[in-house]
Amino acid sequence: MERFNRLSLCGKIIIFNCKRASATSECERTEVIFSSLAFEREDNTFLKAADGAAIISRKRSAHVDIVKCKCAINVQKRVTTACILVTKKSEKGESFQYSLLTLSSSNILEPCIEFKIPYQMRETVHILHGPTVLWSHAGNVFYASLQAGEVRQIPIQVSHSVIGELPLHKEHVFVLGLHNLSDQCSNTTSTSQTLGYFVESGQVFDGTMILPHPYICITRCILVLSAEKVNDVLKSAVIAATSNQQLVYFENGIVKDVCQLPFEQPENIQVVNTGRNGCLFVISFHQGHVCAMWKETFQIASHWSSVSSVHVDDFLGCGTDQMLLVFKDQGITGQPLDTFLLTDLCGISYSHGQDSGAPKTPPPSPENELLTLRALESRLQSGLTVLQELQREVRVKDRVLQQSVRALTDVVSESETILTQHEQEGLIALWDCDDESKDEALDDKTQDMPAVSSKPQVDKLWHRITEERMVVGVILTTDSSVPVASVSLSILTETGQSSTPAVIQTQSQVFWLPVPCSSSSSSSSSSAYMFSEPAAKRSKQHCAGTPNDLNTCRLAVTAVTRLTPLLNSGCVKCRVMLHYVQRQDAFALVSNPTPVVLHCGQFALDIHSDFHTRLLKNPDLKTDEVKEDLLSLMAVLDRWVFHIDSPEHSLGDIASWIQKRVGCKRVEVSPQYLLLNSSGPSALMLLHWHQITPFQGELSVHSSQLQTLQFLDSLLAYLPVSCSIQPVKGTKGQGATQIFSLALEKEMVSLIECVSSLLCEEEEEEEEERKSLGHEETPEPGSVKGLQRCREVFQRDVERSRMRLSPLVDVGRYRRLTQSMSKVQLDGDLAALLDTQRTFLC
Repeated sequence: MERFNRLSLCGKIIIFNCKRASATSECERTEVIFSSLAFEREDNTFLKAADGAAIISRKRSAHVDIVKCKCAINVQKRVTTACILVTKKSEKGESFQYSLLTLSSSNILEPCIEFKIPYQMRETVHILHGPTVLWSHAGNVFYASLQAGEVRQIPIQVSHSVIGELPLHKEHVFVLGLHNLSDQCSNTTSTSQTLGYFVESGQVFDGTMILPHPYICITRCILVLSAEKVNDVLKSAVIAATSNQQLVYFENGIVKDVCQLPFEQPENIQVVNTGRNGCLFVISFHQGHVCAMWKETFQIASHWSSVSSVHVDDFLGCGTDQMLLVFKDQGITGQPLDTFLLTDLCGISYSHGQDSGAPKTPPPSPENELLTLRALESRLQSGLTVLQELQREVRVKDRVLQQSVRALTDVVSESETILTQHEQEGLIALWDCDDESKDEALDDKTQDMPAVSSKPQVDKLWHRITEERMVVGVILTTDSSVPVASVSLSILTETGQSSTPAVIQTQSQVFWLPVPCSSSSSSSSSSAYMFSEPAAKRSKQHCAGTPNDLNTCRLAVTAVTRLTPLLNSGCVKCRVMLHYVQRQDAFALVSNPTPVVLHCGQFALDIHSDFHTRLLKNPDLKTDEVKEDLLSLMAVLDRWVFHIDSPEHSLGDIASWIQKRVGCKRVEVSPQYLLLNSSGPSALMLLHWHQITPFQGELSVHSSQLQTLQFLDSLLAYLPVSCSIQPVKGTKGQGATQIFSLALEKEMVSLIECVSSLLCEEEEEEEEERKSLGHEETPEPGSVKGLQRCREVFQRDVERSRMRLSPLVDVGRYRRLTQSMSKVQLDGDLAALLDTQRTFLC
């Protein structure tokens, strides 16, 4: 049976074959024949478009064979051409002559490269850009090209070589391998490094920018998707098939994604561009196995067996790629393309000689089936629970309607009506009936009144050191029926036993536990906490006793202070005091608050202690210490919230873009946060993305102002031009405290201005009086008029002193001053409320 060698070029299949033909009785020539086939949709078959032949040898004893055929770029002609490598063995078998033939546009086989070597190529042979022929022999890599003109050896000694080509302007063909480095002092130890070698320029580069060191030995084939040089640093995106039955995706030498392959011994990787439907990776394996994988999802799309060859080209002439799978012939027809499948897995499918053109999809793994069944079972149980609750609600409503109709009928017929209690129907009354006992009402009223001894319970006290600041935190458990406000911490230090405690200036914040998902949800939860709506009549939900009661809530209070003043005297003892205002009613914002001080404990601060946090070392931990580290970071870092609006493009890929940033890790103790620790504590950044709608989202950033600007710059470069980013007001770090301080300052300035205006008006009146008196004639001091004048001046001074103590102001002027001061004080009250409530950050 004849052996066919196929390749695809310009939407056609070209088949090469060696054939012996008798020219005369004395000699027998060997020639390479080829046929070009094009696909016809109407006949659903490949028809011959052109053919030809080239004589390789005219000797009877010559043994000619085709080594490999592949398409490569001809640098001289600047076109992609079909290349076929042919070998001719000498009569004594001492040398092997190799010829690389290219197929011209006029369908003529032309010799391109010829060389002779004393051995036969046994390992994998590569035909790449140039065209260049590369092969390995005895641990060395050799190549022959038009530019070289001879067989050359790569000057560096590498093992486990990997050969490929980059889509660069000048340097295309490269060789990766492990270069052994022996110790200069001792020959007993040796290490190896990953080196790369460009064949065209002879330049050596760092191979780890393409493949990491451990993957060199197990990589069987490689495909470079993109490559560029930025400041002489190679940036690349590569996929590689390994001997561990895996397809690995690398970016700049770092593993980004891995997929398990269904077969062993991969040999080649090709890309199928299906247009709008995305791209496919087609991997060919030994023994005729092929699988296709989606590039976007990195999951297996389909697989086939008994495949003779796989070709990727636009065989239909529709502008997108299709893959042609030629199946092994069973020896019945002997035709080269009698059984094939032409498809792109996106609607295009032409088959010939097969029972079905539908591709064979791999069966799902047992683990995926188990997870799917569990998810469906949970959804079914949840749906049944909701359905049962709705049915229970319908039955209750039907009974209430029947009793209402019966009561109305009894009223019309003037008969006595007997109604069941609402407890029997499982309902909650909106108001108490007059016939009910007043004891229950008194009990409810006493329950609304907080107990005198009800105060927050201190669960834990901790402290952390972050750069030049210290963070002290307290975990509190409080009763939500007794709301607290103006929560803050103060730190008292004792440097010695006889020293007087000194109060350290701190800046306090309050965090809800557990942390809400976004700022919008945080504000809504805090408003619900402060102003809870009365519940409507509804069915009672009989839930089992849960550890977190609805009447209790946990919150963390932190205080941040400068570290330098505390470390002036070695070990320092610090006491922590909690300040809060306890009110009887959440609505009683105008009532007189009662300040309460609670001692939370004390701790010792030692300059020799370890200041490193476990969160920065390992964000995957789920311990209470890591929670405290996270709260400390949120207390120290400034916070910005940005609203992103994208009217034309969905924002579903922002979360994945944030996760793919270098050094970005998810905080497992609070999975909604991502920690970016690029270089030191000064570059720390906490990120949280909350998608409100497919086209709107909210981004929370905890970091310094410079880091935030840099992150926003990269985000704007990634987002489409139509997207808009607007900062949410009042969310900058310590914004509420700054607003409160500015409001107090404005209130004091307004008060001073009002008093000054009154005094200025009084002084103007005095000045006018002085001027009027100055214009009058001055009487003699001893006369009666002079005495009368002195008496009038004295009475005027007494009246003026009394007016300064309790001045009389014009009604209109007083009303204007009062309105302006009331407006300023209302702004101050609102800022104070924001200062106590905005600190409940998400």
